[in-house]
Amino acid sequence: MTQSPSTRDTVYQGRVILVQPEAGFRAGFDSLALAAALPGLEAGEALELGCGSGGALLTGAFRLPGVQFTGVEQVAGIAALAREGAGLNGYGLRVTIEKSEASAWVQGQENRFDLVFANPPYFEPGKISAPGEGKAAAYIESLPLEGWVKAMLHAAKPRAPVVLIHRAAELARLLAQLDRQAGEITVLPIASKPGEPARRVLVRARKGLKRGPLTLLAPLITHDEDGTRSPAAQAIVEGRRIDW
Repeated sequence: MTQSPSTRDTVYQGRVILVQPEAGFRAGFDSLALAAALPGLEAGEALELGCGSGGALLTGAFRLPGVQFTGVEQVAGIAALAREGAGLNGYGLRVTIEKSEASAWVQGQENRFDLVFANPPYFEPGKISAPGEGKAAAYIESLPLEGWVKAMLHAAKPRAPVVLIHRAAELARLLAQLDRQAGEITVLPIASKPGEPARRVLVRARKGLKRGPLTLLAPLITHDEDGTRSPAAQAIVEGRRIDW
């Protein structure tokens, strides 16, 4: 099979290399926000389901140098780009890319990981017009959102954190699934400007804890009124952690 054209790009001010498809889903602020939201583990194993070409996986590996990372990606050509990116960054010994569908791969991985994270596809089939070339797998659910959450919790160790970013409009679906199997749920809305509705949410929970109060944080604002990037967003694109 001929590999689609790709580009080499850098994030974190040139400190992380991404190999991405020229046409298709390319890492943006959502990927960097997800990586910035990961808790500061010093060791252990982390899993990203649906890692794409590594936008959150490789930046997460940069941020957490003592952690072993596994990324699962169902599109063979995109998984190959993630492997290439891992090698270019010198992560070959601690970042593993598995070519598989998420819910199938986790069946043999119950209670394995110290951290599980994901940026699931944002739309149900038929809810949007056809995405551009190479984008369908990234934008349209092949596995329902509830299935993504179930797969994440299956792979996480008891009490381990799971972290994901998604559309704010899907928050009810996320919480309904997490509430059955996790506790210490925290939601961080992400809005473009002050006073605007949130378009994204970061959600963190811990597997198997008893249901408790949900923490809804003040929004993270990505741009000031004049359209310039906010200090909080600038910290994310520079590779600093979200303190939440």
